[in-house]
Amino acid sequence: MKIAIASDHAGFEYKEKLKGLLKELGHDFVDFGAFSADSTDYPDFAYPAAQAVANGECERGIFICGTGVGVSIVANKVKGIRAANCCSVEEARLSRQHNDANVLTLGARLITWDSAKEIVKVWLETEFEGGRHARRVEKIHKLTGL
Repeated sequence: MKIAIASDHAGFEYKEKLKGLLKELGHDFVDFGAFSADSTDYPDFAYPAAQAVANGECERGIFICGTGVGVSIVANKVKGIRAANCCSVEEARLSRQHNDANVLTLGARLITWDSAKEIVKVWLETEFEGGRHARRVEKIHKLTGL
């Protein structure tokens, strides 16, 4: 699977570690930045990464900032994106099973790297259940136009 990855300065260290984890798990990735820990603006990286997921260049995305909230807000402004900010393995699992989340966002200042790693693993391996959940996911896009 090809994953779009992005961060701001607060998420830079985790994004760099994420590259190794994705390689270890057999996934390809496209790094949209940030490319250092110097202060940056998260929309500059999260928006093009979300567009890459929406247009099919990448199958999913993982974006990291201090809380995960900023990159989640930006990603969810892109038509076709369903970004979930997850702080637990259970949230990650349910975001895939019930919401077909195609972008995972993480808060580097809120969770440890070990927690982030487990969240990423579960999120990547969990499939969408479809069924009654598919109807709800379709409504998100129908009602919002996104």
